[in-house]
Amino acid sequence: MKKIKDVMVTDVVTFKRSDPIHYVAWALREKRISGAPIVEDGKVVGVVSERDIMRLIEEHDIKVNLLFPSPFDVIELPLKIKHELDEMVTLIKETAATAVESIMTEKAITVSKDETVAEAARIMGEHRINRLPVVDKDSKLLGLITRGDVIGTLI
Repeated sequence: MKKIKDVMVTDVVTFKRSDPIHYVAWALREKRISGAPIVEDGKVVGVVSERDIMRLIEEHDIKVNLLFPSPFDVIELPLKIKHELDEMVTLIKETAATAVESIMTEKAITVSKDETVAEAARIMGEHRINRLPVVDKDSKLLGLITRGDVIGTLI
């Protein structure tokens, strides 16, 4: 059975707790990845994913009933939309500069490089996560294993 150390990626995109959310969102998109570990002094202190950013966006969703608007909605709709968009722009500006630690998952689920790929697959499936930081006994980041890496072992 293959070990995690045989398939893990060692060139890992990481972030710091203090990195602004807008930078993290940009970097995830730019690097075409869906998440990354948060590292301080070489140790994994959390993870952030697109799901965390999506959750933040969902919390501030604009709610406008466009499907069956009432006569009042038709009259008020432009004003409502403008007001809600103004609020959203303000919120985005405030949130974008906020440190990623406000949305990251603090208790990162990690694995050892000596675990099997099958164990990594089991953990990912059980916790419904797409990646696992690979750490040493002191929680220092050694690499990352993703679902794609696991699937790649079948080829």
